[in-house]
Amino acid sequence: QVQLVESGGGLVQPGGSLRLSCAASGRFFSINTMGWYRQAPGKQRELVATISSALVTNYADSVKGRFTISRDNGANTVYLQMNSLKPEDTAVYYCFAGATLAPTTTYTSWGQGTQVTVSS
Repeated sequence: QVQLVESGGGLVQPGGSLRLSCAASGRFFSINTMGWYRQAPGKQRELVATISSALVTNYADSVKGRFTISRDNGANTVYLQMNSLKPEDTAVYYCFAGATLAPTTTYTSWGQGTQVTVSS
């Protein structure tokens, strides 16, 4: 199994920045795609950004140009740098990681979620 531990959420004023981290640990052959979803109160979970093991990235239109996803493959850690934050970015952010546990076994793990609140 794969365990994900998130950190870095908090309260920030509009226009501010936060950096989220998510570290994967456990028994696995490799970590494949990693990324972040978010869920605001009363809304569906939304894909924010993904990054492959080859460092190919993908972003939701709502965060393009403001958020940057990156990863450290050696540390099995994914980061989300969030700049120019807006009140509508307020949500619980969840990281995920697709892992290869065995030659024919893959598994997607989820972090516990971290609250990001953008408010003055």
